[in-house]
Amino acid sequence: MTKTFKQAAAAAVLACLALPALAADHTIGALFPLSGPNAVYGDVFMAGSDLAVEHINADGMLSGPMSIAYEDSQGLPQPAVVGMTKLVNVTGVPYTLSAFTGVSKAISTLGQRNQVVAVNGGGVGPDLAALGEYFWNVIPLVNLEVRAVVPYLTEEMGLQKMVLVYIDDPFGQAIEGELEAAFEGTEGELVGKFSVPVTAQQFSGVAAQVRSAQPDVVYIASYGAQQIQIVKQLRDNGVDAQIVSYSGYITPDALALPETEGMILTGQAVDYESDDPVTSRFVTDFKAKYDRDPTAYNVNYYNATLLYGLLAAALEAEGKEVTGENLLAKRLEMKTFDLVGGTVSFQDNGTLLSPIEVKQAKGGATETLTTVNVGE
Repeated sequence: MTKTFKQAAAAAVLACLALPALAADHTIGALFPLSGPNAVYGDVFMAGSDLAVEHINADGMLSGPMSIAYEDSQGLPQPAVVGMTKLVNVTGVPYTLSAFTGVSKAISTLGQRNQVVAVNGGGVGPDLAALGEYFWNVIPLVNLEVRAVVPYLTEEMGLQKMVLVYIDDPFGQAIEGELEAAFEGTEGELVGKFSVPVTAQQFSGVAAQVRSAQPDVVYIASYGAQQIQIVKQLRDNGVDAQIVSYSGYITPDALALPETEGMILTGQAVDYESDDPVTSRFVTDFKAKYDRDPTAYNVNYYNATLLYGLLAAALEAEGKEVTGENLLAKRLEMKTFDLVGGTVSFQDNGTLLSPIEVKQAKGGATETLTTVNVGE
């Protein structure tokens, strides 16, 4: 090699080293139900996560554009595992959004093994708090909802006899256990429990059993199209007791059902009137984009996506690679985050605490009856 050629080659290398690093694209994953009876949730979840991506990209928060690779979980464990495997091994995401108790439990092992963060904003089974350090929850779990509503029902409304109608899966079974525990030491009692298969859509037989039990209140622990059919068929078959459910019932389709009128519902408290910049921007832009008021699920997936942006930006500022391991370490280091609803922090188990609202369905929306601070 001639001296001149060596000099030219060296100059070229130095010139390349002097160039700024290429901007990195940021892709996270999401396992949402995009088809099947639970698809209504996919639309709700994406409304929040997509808006967060728009805000992150508009602000230039990261070195390159951010996007979400959506995989269809159908709200079921088996398709979710297939989707998670693709996100981990093919797409190579360091961070993914999850939903549904059964789905989250099914994919958590893959996340833990591959050091991929999974963030749940929709599933509320209490055992989601124990799926490992790479599994986080930006939603209060259903044990807090149950602990808030049972005293309200028994003490404020004087409803003592409850029947539970629950889906026969990990989520429904978790609510069964929580309700049994919540009634201990109270004057109320759980006078009947009726499980229904995951795929069931006909409930006249269950309605007859509920009617025979003569309860003051019926708790519905299901989700998607099934929960709507349970409520409708209970009313159609003469069950006139107070019906109660959890935050998963608060979807546009369910609230629009005439039989929903008067139901008692629980969910995390969010101050949509807050003037903090993150909350006010979210509310304003959500209403402009979707022409409706946001719900807690919209908030959760906006927050879960924004959380990635905040963590990844902090890592990039330090010149560190955005990996699941580094995202976890940075979350533990930063401790608090400005998200929709205010400044929040995680418990040691990776779950956010939140006050719980007890609400009543009225005119296709909900009105807050009381707000309860429920600790672990």
